[in-house]
Amino acid sequence: MTESLDDTQPDTDATGILSDTDATDILSGTDADTFAIPSLVNLRDIGGCPSAHGGVVRTGVVFRSTDLSRVTDTDLETLDALGVTTVFDLRTLAEQERRPDRLPAGARHVGLDVLADRENGSIAAALPEIVADPAAAAEAFGDGRAAQYLRESYRDFVRLPSAVASYRTFAEGVAHGGVPALVHCSAGKDRTGWAAASLLLFAGAGEDAVFADYLRTNDMLLPQLEPLFARFRDLGGDPEILKPMLGVQREYLEVAVDEALSRYGTIDEYFAAGLGLDDDTLQALRTRLVDSERTDAASTGSRITA
Repeated sequence: MTESLDDTQPDTDATGILSDTDATDILSGTDADTFAIPSLVNLRDIGGCPSAHGGVVRTGVVFRSTDLSRVTDTDLETLDALGVTTVFDLRTLAEQERRPDRLPAGARHVGLDVLADRENGSIAAALPEIVADPAAAAEAFGDGRAAQYLRESYRDFVRLPSAVASYRTFAEGVAHGGVPALVHCSAGKDRTGWAAASLLLFAGAGEDAVFADYLRTNDMLLPQLEPLFARFRDLGGDPEILKPMLGVQREYLEVAVDEALSRYGTIDEYFAAGLGLDDDTLQALRTRLVDSERTDAASTGSRITA
């Protein structure tokens, strides 16, 4: 449901984007144990790093997180203060129906089933049952099968028609729709990881910054899963089997980047030719993502070009 934001919402700049001060105040912690919104794990603003186009990637435009199904009433009030106007949900329809989002006040929900065209869909919906059975987990994830599954998933994020359509709608929404936007899947690490990484690359973020944001999931999410690992251990399982599936590895994102570059040559062409964005949308997206007037962020590596 879409509503107008009232005077109780945080200050925004002239473009309607959440001001840096407000975002910093709300997202007061950077470590896994200092969340301002503890029931929404893996939440962060993807902006703040330098851009090769000049200036920095804007903060207060795109947030990323896990799904919003478990947000408490108290934390939902805090989330409301971010002023999120659009929630992009990259989960399968089954995942969305099983755990519907609890939306911030006035936010519009946009369901985008990235893996709709994948024959076996997403394994995320079956994870609770799998991790409750060490034998099933060993069969599904052992001997490198978890990493192989995720490598194929990251290729699919670039090549599947449903993924192309989903990420196109997401990019168009960020370019032309209401922001701040929040993008998530189930754990906020894979489908969301590519959404965030591809936007950062398009915005001119350096390789170090892109991978740092991506790998930060291991610091923010995995500690929250310690009770799950403990239960799995009590059942006789080895938690190390689960970590390639429940965390992220640099090679996963590298697979998606390599797939995009091998198909389209550059990240810019992935957005133009791969996602089919027109010139006006490409310019609007870059303008919305890059604050050319700010130069206060430290350098975070060279840009990925080919």
